[in-house]
Amino acid sequence: MSSFLTYLVSLIVIVISVFITLYFKYELERLFGNKKDAVPFHICNVVIILMVSFAAHAVMTNYVFGNEFKLVLPLVINLLMILPIYILGHFAFEKYKSVYRKYMTDEKGKVIVLNERYLKKKKLPSKLKNYNSVFKEK
Repeated sequence: MSSFLTYLVSLIVIVISVFITLYFKYELERLFGNKKDAVPFHICNVVIILMVSFAAHAVMTNYVFGNEFKLVLPLVINLLMILPIYILGHFAFEKYKSVYRKYMTDEKGKVIVLNERYLKKKKLPSKLKNYNSVFKEK
């Protein structure tokens, strides 16, 4: 039962870490304007997630349950848990990024089409349309 709870906590930590690292990766790509997929970012993200999940596993094993901590088997199991979750998260972020892209450009950088979904997403709620109407009348 203790190993099940340890791996459950590791899985929760892995899921949270995957989405945090992918979010930072896409923000860095947007900041630096890197259009091609960067393999070093992915490798660093997987290593970071592995370190965090391995630390959570070690803490749960040693300090919470008081069992002996082994090195190789939990490392392999955590890596096998990380890879599918990271790949699915990467594809989910790619789909989200492509669906809610502001506009499409051609090779020269000119704007071709504005994305309707992005424009619908950014509209203000109807409650806020007349928010400053009192001050505009004065």
